[in-house]
Amino acid sequence: MNLLRKKTNLICFKRMKGEANTFKTIREIELTLPFKIRGFDSNNGKEFLNHRLLKYFKNRSEPVHYTRARAYNKNDNSHIEEKNWTRVRQYIGYDRLENPKQVELMNDLYRNELTELINYFLPSMKLISKTRSGSKVIKKYDEAKTPFQRLFESKQISDEKKMELLRFQNRLNPYELQENIEKKLAEILNVSV
Repeated sequence: MNLLRKKTNLICFKRMKGEANTFKTIREIELTLPFKIRGFDSNNGKEFLNHRLLKYFKNRSEPVHYTRARAYNKNDNSHIEEKNWTRVRQYIGYDRLENPKQVELMNDLYRNELTELINYFLPSMKLISKTRSGSKVIKKYDEAKTPFQRLFESKQISDEKKMELLRFQNRLNPYELQENIEKKLAEILNVSV
């Protein structure tokens, strides 16, 4: 159920990453998801750890499980931010982009072409198990699948929603998406600060 799950990492590029903007962005993301949010894992940033967001998730007919990284346990964050390299750094790099025009262009890129490419065409593997044999760690992964494939196989999504997603995927062209991504990245990086 990875489809769009990491979108929070992708479009939370707000000039002011405060409580109000984060709340608004999470609401926007939730409206685009083809499933209900059952859990929300965040890092320890104050934009995520606040009463407004906690109340939003807890005061529902079906409350959302809300967790955060434990303070001073850096290994917790690896699960929360595990896709930063493949979803952010490979495309944007490590530079801090704070020009409002860059932020606007980046949000557009992540809301559209990049999310579509990642969710419908780029497979990833999920860790199934990890066992230790002496000093050696043996990891077993499942078959590589796109987030769309995992969602399509899920019993949590209605057949009607699955067909809607399938029709959407059939309209996409990964080569065109990649071309548009490259054009938008060039535009983002050419904006003067």
